[in-house]
Amino acid sequence: MEQTATLQQHQGALRVLLEEFDRICRKLEIPYVLFAGTMLGAVRHQGFIPWDDDLDVMMLRADYDRFLREAPAVLDQEKFYLQGEFSAHWPMFFSKLRLNGTTCLEKFHPRDPEVHQGVYIDIFPCDNARKSGLGRKIQFAASKVVIAKSLRTRGYDTNSWKKKLFMGACALMPRGLFLGIAKGGAKDSRLVHSFFGGASAYGKNIYERRYFLERTELPFEGRGYPVPCAYEELLTTLYGDFMEIPALDQRQVKQHAILVDLERSYEYYAHYRDDMVFDVHTRSIR
Repeated sequence: MEQTATLQQHQGALRVLLEEFDRICRKLEIPYVLFAGTMLGAVRHQGFIPWDDDLDVMMLRADYDRFLREAPAVLDQEKFYLQGEFSAHWPMFFSKLRLNGTTCLEKFHPRDPEVHQGVYIDIFPCDNARKSGLGRKIQFAASKVVIAKSLRTRGYDTNSWKKKLFMGACALMPRGLFLGIAKGGAKDSRLVHSFFGGASAYGKNIYERRYFLERTELPFEGRGYPVPCAYEELLTTLYGDFMEIPALDQRQVKQHAILVDLERSYEYYAHYRDDMVFDVHTRSIR
């Protein structure tokens, strides 16, 4: 029944999505950077990390909001779908650009049967951080409430009773209040945070604002894409010795999908996961 694409084919589809995202940002003059493993891939491999099936970009909040407002007017909507944060059928705190006519099913049972589940790239916001350490910790705590509430609404499953209790408690809390706290940093702060898009650990989500204001380009799969000028500093914060390639038995790939089909749309697999029990869950609530 199912048609699972190879990793290389999946990466090829991600490259198509990145090219469209980059085209729109250049046309609208909206800055962004490759982020996380995608940035690492550009630096270390001049493309995808060979065993990676993910692609991440990041934007400062003002640029991110403008992208969500203006991109639909110039997006090839026959081929692509912009899945904006907290939009209809998408209760999440970040956005995705998806490829129509494809399938990328992940390890959860969606509560909303109308959610678009095509192949995607992730678009993350980067927010102003508060100037005090305590203020940033409060932002971090508030973001966890928003994240847990969103994941529960989406259909996230876990075998951790602590996470289940936390998500249940957060379901009763007002999203707008905690979202405002998490986003409400100082516009003139030298620091920004990626609590809605970075690593789960607090210390790996706080960055110098200049990382996103001062950019350069690096080759990624044969084309040039923007990265922070201080990409080595940022990668060290995220990964430590980022140029060291892990041994084969240490390449713990986070498998985002259980099925990728580049020929048929996700509607074809409407009930594919109905009876599946997922006994392998991500370690982070994110």
